[in-house]
Amino acid sequence: QVQLVESGGGLVQPGGSLRLSCAASGFTFNRYVMRWYRQTPGKERELVAQISSGGGTTVYAESIKGRATISRDNAENTVYLQMNSLKPEDTAVYYCWVYVSRDYWGQGTQVTVSS
Repeated sequence: QVQLVESGGGLVQPGGSLRLSCAASGFTFNRYVMRWYRQTPGKERELVAQISSGGGTTVYAESIKGRATISRDNAENTVYLQMNSLKPEDTAVYYCWVYVSRDYWGQGTQVTVSS
């Protein structure tokens, strides 16, 4: 079955960087668009970034554009989110997503940006 496992979150100071990873299994990874979302308590889940199946097309939320890079390794069935110049408002649980007949989500990884 489809599984998405995120990792790489943690506590980082403002201005710092983190690289999130999402290991995927249970589907033909290189055929599917992948996304990163984030959510804070009391708010709806927000799309952060999207990458096409081949990796050639990316889309970013305005809130993170210029500070993040989504990438994928189709040989390793993994999608990444490199985030730089982190701000306190980037604090959230970050989720990996894929649609394979239905929505699938990972368990999330917490990112906390605080001094």
